[in-house]
Amino acid sequence: MIETAQAFGIDIGGSGIKGAPVDLNIGDFAEPRLKILTPEESTPEAVGAITKQMLEHFEVPEDVPVGIAFPAPIKPGKPLDFMANLDKSWLGVDVQEAFSQACGRPVKVVNDADAAGLAEVQFGAAKGEKGLVIATTLGTGIGSAIIYDGVLIPNSELGHLTLKDQDAEKYAAASVREQKNLGYKKWAGRLTKYYGMVETYLNPDLFVVGGGVSRMSEKFLPLIDIKTPIVPAKLRNQAGIVGAAYFASIHKD
Repeated sequence: MIETAQAFGIDIGGSGIKGAPVDLNIGDFAEPRLKILTPEESTPEAVGAITKQMLEHFEVPEDVPVGIAFPAPIKPGKPLDFMANLDKSWLGVDVQEAFSQACGRPVKVVNDADAAGLAEVQFGAAKGEKGLVIATTLGTGIGSAIIYDGVLIPNSELGHLTLKDQDAEKYAAASVREQKNLGYKKWAGRLTKYYGMVETYLNPDLFVVGGGVSRMSEKFLPLIDIKTPIVPAKLRNQAGIVGAAYFASIHKD
């Protein structure tokens, strides 16, 4: 592994598994990432084998922290009780222990939305921001990360708040805009209701909006009518890997 990297990050997704060494001085990849398609049967054994393959490909030294961003709430030492995007055989598994055994070394696992939020606070759109930052990802659903003065409050699920008698993400996610063929103005009206509700409940100092649609933020962010400052994410597709690597670097014990 290249000498400018201090940690290694892996981002587990329903369609692809991505990994790269990370330079934590700048919050960027130290080498180009490797992407491997997620196995059709995405069992703990199959996904674990790919994470080990990633570490071997980059020749990651034993003393380098390894972090894994994973698409579910993570509580080390406790069995997983919810899984949406991978094989249901993950249910009941201690995810961190499973990956550590597969890789033959200790690794740290963090929820993927939390990883992205940490990356934005440490290196991206919310760098240097004090107080309460809420980072969201607008995609198939709405992912969320809550960070106060740089400290992560893990496993929030703000996309599942109730809005219009349903999960908020079923009303305002980017996938809903596409399914219902909503213009950006109409979608921004839905997002105003969503972010306004979160604003009322939590009184954040800043919202950061990520996901693929952040590339087109100028089309909808200015139309969201709330009091709290709201800005697009900067790290975008790099955020999961960078955030996972950073998480591992601060949880070496």
